[in-house]
Amino acid sequence: MTMNQLILRGSLLAAAALALGGCATEAAAPAVDLDKLAAQMIASSFRDQGIATTARLKQDLANAACSSEKAPDDATAERIMAEARATVKWPAGGVYLGDWREGERIAQSGRGMTWTDTSAAASANGGNCYNCHQISKQEISYGTIGPSLWNYGKTRGITGLDSPTAQPIFEYTWMKLWNARSYNACTTMPRFGHAGLMNETQLRHLMALLLDPKSPVNQ
Repeated sequence: MTMNQLILRGSLLAAAALALGGCATEAAAPAVDLDKLAAQMIASSFRDQGIATTARLKQDLANAACSSEKAPDDATAERIMAEARATVKWPAGGVYLGDWREGERIAQSGRGMTWTDTSAAASANGGNCYNCHQISKQEISYGTIGPSLWNYGKTRGITGLDSPTAQPIFEYTWMKLWNARSYNACTTMPRFGHAGLMNETQLRHLMALLLDPKSPVNQ
């Protein structure tokens, strides 16, 4: 459940408590489905504008399970991860890496997918990667929501693009970028490929930033 939903739920509970307190001598009030009421209020508060549509309010299994008051049980978590892995589209021709310089530019950019964008094709979205991760040592401003990605390829034994360990690491990293729920059911990392936030070319550039031995990330 998101913070806004929790606040809204709390407000509804408080209002219900006040109403019941003032009518203690009357018959018990009928039960109220607060989750349903909250969903109705949220839906009525948004409208389609630009490329931001109310379709974003529709939750899939992962969103519903991971925004609940209780964490999903093991069976549900396994189902979420299995369904996420099934959505992964592998890069054409098995080419995983692009240009790490472009990857750095994408990682630095936080633009895109807002209601002011009139067309999804107007300009490429950024990854906003530094908002959650340390990546290049040259950038001193970064978030700590996610783990540090400094030396990401180097610490995984990627000393060259033909390293024996390269292929499984390439595949793992591609899956994380395409649909991060492949390995963590309730991750807060965006599902870049699955959600259409980035195209294949952009993902290749991010892969290069993380894995190319020439990238400053691996120096």
